[in-house]
Amino acid sequence: MPVTTDEDRAADRAADWDERVAAAWARFDTDPATDEAHAADFRAVIDALAAELPADSPAGPFERACAWDSTGHSDQAVPLYREALELGLDGYRGRRAKIQLSSSLRNLGQPEEGVRLLTPELVGVSDELDDAVRATLALCLASLGREREGLALVLGALAPHLPRYQRSMANYARLLVEPEGQPPVESGQSR
Repeated sequence: MPVTTDEDRAADRAADWDERVAAAWARFDTDPATDEAHAADFRAVIDALAAELPADSPAGPFERACAWDSTGHSDQAVPLYREALELGLDGYRGRRAKIQLSSSLRNLGQPEEGVRLLTPELVGVSDELDDAVRATLALCLASLGREREGLALVLGALAPHLPRYQRSMANYARLLVEPEGQPPVESGQSR
């Protein structure tokens, strides 16, 4: 009979907690909050789940921030995202927090902070959130009047997903922000 360690039990508790959080979000996604009472009920479920975690766990404030954000309260979400990141939220959830915090900051009229948060993510670990980083950063840039840079990011993110014209679109994206006087790179309709 295998011996169950404290680490095994902690991992099981964490997995159970993550499953219950995912289930709460799944219920919310199938029946999103259409009024403030429904939204408050959803946030209460997430608050109760977050309360199960140790006070220094960054996952609790992150999930609470997501719940506030998803129910239309960016102003309530921002301090919770910041708290989660200050507590050391990293990895996939940490990257999500930076994307979502940047979007909320943009909604609150602070896109420059969103640009500062997301720009380092362009060269960070690559994962399925890369396009979301670029899309959110593009919105922040557009809010600052830097639409060409934003469009370049979005085109660059889109190019690899196209069935054709990947190289052309990547070149067009680069040319949107390339300093004048640089020799143009062939940008015809290629495969």
